[in-house]
Amino acid sequence: MNPHLSSTVEEGWSPVGGPPSWYAVHTRSNFERRVADDLARKGVESFCPSFAEIHQWSDRTKTVARPLFPGYVFTRFTDSGSLRLSIMQSPGAVRIVATGRELAAVSDEEIAAIRKMLSSGKACEPHRYLCEGAVVRVCRGPLKDIEGILVKVKNQARLVLSVTLLSRSVATEVSLSDVEVVSMSGGPGSLVA
Repeated sequence: MNPHLSSTVEEGWSPVGGPPSWYAVHTRSNFERRVADDLARKGVESFCPSFAEIHQWSDRTKTVARPLFPGYVFTRFTDSGSLRLSIMQSPGAVRIVATGRELAAVSDEEIAAIRKMLSSGKACEPHRYLCEGAVVRVCRGPLKDIEGILVKVKNQARLVLSVTLLSRSVATEVSLSDVEVVSMSGGPGSLVA
């Protein structure tokens, strides 16, 4: 299993009342891993994407797993009052992201794209949220068929994937020869290649 992916689900778990959806659980600072582990113990599917960050001190260097979406863990379940309560009783859980009184689901496509990006073996890192620029689709390589926003950072093309609900993004380098434009909406300040 890829160390950057953390997903757990109890075998044989079947939701009652419809198909499960992905939701974002807001956590206390630095509690992402603890919340994900507690949800796993409860048999609730969770996803806590992380990236490797190198910390260097004068006497040593250490690689540390850092959350791609600080303060958030994704969990997949069929909404019910008892399950909400169980999730909120996880040490470090603050709230399940909602709009008004309704839980706000994260799209399956966004979760699948982030999983594919992480499992590609390419370096990933958090990126500021973007909502303008060229929407592109990767047409070959380990990220084939992923759609995202193309930006340039220090003369490097990057594919940015976003979780709209959280207004957070992640980015990885791509070759311009490996992408095709899906739509062009570059606006002011656009960094489109």
